[in-house]
Amino acid sequence: MNALAKRLSLTLGPVLFNWPVDRWVDFYKRVADEAPVDRVCLGEVVCSKRQPFRDDVILETVDRLERGGKEVVYSTLALPTTKREVRAIGEMVEAGYLIEANDISTVQLLDGRPHVIGPFVNIYSEDALAQHLALGATRVCLPPELPLRSIRLIAAGNGAVEVFAFGRAPLALSARCYHARAHGVAKDACQFVCERDIDGMDVLTIDDKPFFAVNGVQTLGHVVTAVTREVAALAEAGVVALRLSPQSCDMVKVAKVFRDLADAHVTPEEANDALSSLPLPGPLSDGFLRGLPGARLLDEVD
Repeated sequence: MNALAKRLSLTLGPVLFNWPVDRWVDFYKRVADEAPVDRVCLGEVVCSKRQPFRDDVILETVDRLERGGKEVVYSTLALPTTKREVRAIGEMVEAGYLIEANDISTVQLLDGRPHVIGPFVNIYSEDALAQHLALGATRVCLPPELPLRSIRLIAAGNGAVEVFAFGRAPLALSARCYHARAHGVAKDACQFVCERDIDGMDVLTIDDKPFFAVNGVQTLGHVVTAVTREVAALAEAGVVALRLSPQSCDMVKVAKVFRDLADAHVTPEEANDALSSLPLPGPLSDGFLRGLPGARLLDEVD
């Protein structure tokens, strides 16, 4: 188990939420200095209106991360809808950065350049993965809803598959902003109300039970994905990396838990206890990986 698990590297996905700039900068400073992750994805994935607030700090942040020994990848919008947004992605491509494409239009702009595929691109089969590898993808983070049996088939022998391992799972995107609508403002004059919910805004069922979370135009799971019990099985299946999606909790501790788990220094039970001690926005779940509804919790039996 130990030899197999050590093959896994850790990727810190992009911050999906609209954190204040100071919080965003401080978060990456600590990641650079303390988090045992190998790769950091940096960039605005959900809403292009948020990006200008970070334009003055992003290059300094990249430098800090690289000096901390992290490989930096530039994540792009998952739903570009305007010519301006597409043009901005094209400029990043032409600048020669390593890009994480989160939309198929970005893959077209990359035109065969080496790149990464994020979890927003639907890759559900071995053939789809092979096609993306042929188009220049060097790493593919699979969508979070895939079960282990499918991951085994897709990851076998290619050395390119990453799995969403921690965080509220990104489920869907819309051209409409539910966050703005919920606060009674128009999308074009949203006043950045999404900044009020640093882990997303909980959405309740008619029975007042939390079900989803909303982050601007994005819908996420209410529960927090944690694939702790299947890390060894993922390594055996050929998965090369685990993705940790930032939440407002102590992500350095999260990264250390997954590093220890991948190195077989702690058991899954110990990892679950450590994660459960954090102020998470929802309970831990591994339903998707077990082929069950994504809201199924870790302690719920099949």
